[in-house]
Amino acid sequence: MKIADSRIKPTFELEAAEHVLGARPIAGVDEAGRGPWAGPVVAAAVILNPDKIPANIDDSKMLDEDSRAFLYRRIMKVAIVAVGVADVDRIDRDNILGATLWAMAEAISQLAEKPKLVLVDGNKAPRVAMQTRTIVKGDTKCLSIAAASIIAKVTRDRIMMQVARDYPGYGFERHKGYGTPEHQSAIDKLGVCPLHRRSFKPVQLALGLGALV
Repeated sequence: MKIADSRIKPTFELEAAEHVLGARPIAGVDEAGRGPWAGPVVAAAVILNPDKIPANIDDSKMLDEDSRAFLYRRIMKVAIVAVGVADVDRIDRDNILGATLWAMAEAISQLAEKPKLVLVDGNKAPRVAMQTRTIVKGDTKCLSIAAASIIAKVTRDRIMMQVARDYPGYGFERHKGYGTPEHQSAIDKLGVCPLHRRSFKPVQLALGLGALV
């Protein structure tokens, strides 16, 4: 017997309530790639059209790769979308939080329509001119943030698959820069490459000791 998924899924209730109060348009903002040892951190900002919301939008972490790709295409067709990409140099210079907030602000600034309210996943908001509201685990509660999580994740994964061609042997196309055993073994064998975040302790250990420990 199939057991129904009892997990609470993101809804458009918060956005709908704010629309009634006059806050429109509303952008959801989320990021992908804070934890990896290599590659950029990517933020996305999404303004959903309440009359054309694709079905089955969910937290990107709850979706498989094919589902994310399908929803990415659907969201891009009907929503206002923008992304911000903070590269490794910015991450090492500003730290990962600073780079993430910069990428979020960049995504918001690139939206074709200026939002009146920005809903941000987490507990830190970027400095932007419009009103912001942070929502812890917002990608599991708020449909606009969940949509942004999908855009950010798919965008970053595609970036990592592209750069994998420039740095063969690391397996970036598979682990996307996260700290997997495959990634650790590749650094042990090949050393650190320009995509690695030198401000991250595992990479610093690799640079200092020649191997991850």
